Parts: sequence; C-alpha cells; structure tokens
Amino acid sequence: MNRVVLDSSALLAILNQEPGAEVFARQFGLLESATMSAVNVAEVYGKLVARGIGPEDAWEAVLAPIPEIFDFDKEQAKTVGWLQPQTRSLGLSLGDRACLALAIALKAPVYTADRAWKNLKLKIAVHVIR
Repeated sequence: MNRVVLDSSALLAILNQEPGAEVFARQFGLLESATMSAVNVAEVYGKLVARGIGPEDAWEAVLAPIPEIFDFDKEQAKTVGWLQPQTRSLGLSLGDRACLALAIALKAPVYTADRAWKNLKLKIAVHVIR
C-alpha cells in the first residue's frame, strides 16, 4: 500500500471542510491510503473537544477518515529530536515534527495545510494543500 501521512492541519481541513480539503476528494484513493501519528490524532482530538464537541463524537470524527494510526515509537522520537534544529526557524511544533518523523520512517509523502512546510528540505515529498 502506498501510504500518505496527514498532518493535524490537513485532517482539521477535512473535518471542517476548509479550503484544501478538496485535494482529498479530487485525488482518488488519497484518504484511503492516509495514515497519521497517534501524536497528531491526539492533537486534533484535543482541538475538537476544546471546541465543545463531546468526547465520544470528537473521537469518532477524528478516526472516521483515517484508516491507519501509528503509535509514536522511540525511532520517531529520535527523528523528532533530530528535526528540532532544522525546523526551529519555521516554527514547527512537536506535533509537526512527529508527523514528519512518521513520514520519514514510512518514506511516504506528507500532506499539510501549514505553508511554512514548503521551506523544508527533507527526503520526503511535502504537499501543502492550500
């Protein structure tokens, strides 16, 4: 399976039907091959609950479009630390770096709504959806 990794911002765009979400509707099979880090799932879930969505409804909403979620492991933790100096000037968060660490581990393209990611110089494809 050719996986693609979604950043929290990409999943929020999908859930909120924001600009950029249409990328996933246009490209057949894109969401079916989507995966996320458990760190990013927690981030999106927290944002939905903070908005007042009930915990169970928020959890179901987060899980519905994502067929595969990866646990955050020690190799990804190492990569997150390694990415810190390279991404500091772009303002990337720990969650952003966790997403990138998963994409690097899977050698998979990553999708985000964060325009700052256009400036990343990594050996994975970064697709900015808006």
